[in-house]
Amino acid sequence: MQYKFLYCLAAAIITMSTSDHLNSAPASNGTTYFVYIGTYGKGIYGYRFDPGTAKLESLGMVGEVVNPSFLATDHDYRYLYAASELEGKVNGAVASFAIDRKSGSLKFLNSRSSGGEAPCHLAVDKTNKMLVAANYGTGTVPAFPIQHDGHLGEMSALMAARGSSVNPERQEGPHAHETVISADNRFLYVPDLGLDQIRIYRLDPSSAQLTPATPPFVKEEPGLGPRHIAFPPNGKHAYVINELKSVVTVFSHDPSTGDLTHVQTVSTVPEGFSGENGPAEIEIDPAGKFVYASNRGPGTIAVFAVDPGNGTLHRVQIAETGGTFPRGFQIDPTGQFVFCGDQKSNQFVIFRINPKSGKLTLTGQRFDVPSPVAFQFVPAR
Repeated sequence: MQYKFLYCLAAAIITMSTSDHLNSAPASNGTTYFVYIGTYGKGIYGYRFDPGTAKLESLGMVGEVVNPSFLATDHDYRYLYAASELEGKVNGAVASFAIDRKSGSLKFLNSRSSGGEAPCHLAVDKTNKMLVAANYGTGTVPAFPIQHDGHLGEMSALMAARGSSVNPERQEGPHAHETVISADNRFLYVPDLGLDQIRIYRLDPSSAQLTPATPPFVKEEPGLGPRHIAFPPNGKHAYVINELKSVVTVFSHDPSTGDLTHVQTVSTVPEGFSGENGPAEIEIDPAGKFVYASNRGPGTIAVFAVDPGNGTLHRVQIAETGGTFPRGFQIDPTGQFVFCGDQKSNQFVIFRINPKSGKLTLTGQRFDVPSPVAFQFVPAR
């Protein structure tokens, strides 16, 4: 934390004391978490995490599945689901596991074909009845009913899209990249890198079905390549990280219709940056005050402060991760830390979040995991 020392010595001492307090770990309520890490590799790795001390204990590989590039749980933390992003022109899969919340171990339940190539994201609806996924390679969005014991049922829907955009190498067809369910469980948002669209569907968890919303999509500027979308707790805005251009687009959000209206476009890199970059992940802190966006290439996380009135962003920091390819990162449930995986260095690091400024400071901890790309927190018992 940085302060301008414009006061007398006594005031400065008080300010420095406050700074030390804000950068130290607050008292823990005793809750510990299991952190599950998705990888490009042979399986899911686990750690036990104590946010009061910021200490991690490795559990090793806890679940075997090929290239579990994204993870999600049901909302009661009984089951873990993984996207199995298989390589080549073959259909990927989605897999389910039962979580032992005492030991952190995972028990494999079943897997289903994702009905398309390179599934890279998935989500569970708020009623725990339905799972949706994004097939990047084919651009399709499958849905599956979730059975009472956590198993995935037969695919119940497969939503396709058609078209292309202006980048002939990356936008020759649809490329669904994420599935985000609205807070009221009515809408599904699917950033499509290939079409420069945010596709929007209505959910019916009782039948595990999807239907196009009205409007069925929101168009972005050609060539941006929307990748991931995040909503603040108040649901008034949406923030989209774009992979092909280093920008975050800000939208106002109408929860009644699901519609999005463009408000702002802001860069994730400093002015004059000319290197290669592929922005990847976007997250919002639990209070909705700060937005974080990762840059693959320079190996940084851009930190933005949110204007509480209109939702626009002002960049306050470019934090270096110590690597070059931060594909995925996640804010822990307490809002104190950012876990950031570097796909190419086979490590993940932990940042501490300054609660006043939103700025990030590396804790100095580095952990070896093969190609870490996703994080999922589960409260331990």
